[in-house]
Formats: sequence, structure tokens, C-alpha cells
Amino acid sequence: MKVALASDHRGFTAKEKMKTYLGSRGHEVQDFGCNSATSCDYPDSSLPAAESVAKAKCDVGVMFCGTGIGMSMTANKVSGVRAALCHDELTAQLSRAHNDANVLCLPADLIGDELMRRVVDVWLSTRFDGGRHERRVAKILEYERHKPSC
Repeated sequence: MKVALASDHRGFTAKEKMKTYLGSRGHEVQDFGCNSATSCDYPDSSLPAAESVAKAKCDVGVMFCGTGIGMSMTANKVSGVRAALCHDELTAQLSRAHNDANVLCLPADLIGDELMRRVVDVWLSTRFDGGRHERRVAKILEYERHKPSC
């Protein structure tokens, strides 16, 4: 699987550790930054990473910031992205099974490395259930196609 990674400065260390971990699990990783723990703005890395998922250049995305909120808000601005902020294995599993999430956002300041690895493993191994959930995801996609201008 090709995974787009992105972080801001607060998520930099977690992203670097996850890059190594995902590589050891056989995944191809494309790193969209940031490239140090120097203060930076999360949209600068999350938007290009989210676009790579939306354009199918990467299969999924995993993003890190202090709370995960900024990354998820920004990624969800990209049409075709369904970013989910997850704090544990259950929310990760349900975000994929019920919502067909294609971007995972993680709170680097709030959960430890071991839990992050478990969340990512569950998230990557869970498939969309379809069924009754398909119509709900279809409504999101339909809205994106015909979004009214404000």
C-alpha cells in the first residue's frame, strides 16, 4: 500500500517513527513533510498529502499534529477525502468499516507510540463494510460533486 504521510512540527517525531514502522511492514511511503521540529503550518503538508489521496497517487494518508484536529479539518477540505481523527483502535476500525475513511489523523501529543502503531495497523487492515454504509458515503460524495456555492 502507498501511504501519504504528513505532519506539522508537533507531529514531526511521530511521523518519522511511523515512516520507519510502515516501511518495515512493507508499505511504500511518500512523505509530504514537515521536515523538522521547527514551527510550521499544518496546511502546508496536509493539503498536498490529502490531494495525493484524492487523486489516487497514494492509497491512503496518515497525518500527525498535536491534537490531530488541524490535520483532519484541513484534509477534509479536499474533495474526495474522508479524514478521521482517531484516538484508539475502535475509532480507527469504525472509521474505515462504516465511513470508508481514506485519511487517518492522529494526535501526536495525546497518544503514545505503541498505541499509534496499533491504531495504524487496525486502520490499514480494516476494509469498508459497504451495505447500509454505502448510501451514507454516497451522500457525501454526491454533495461534493454538487456543492452549492456560498
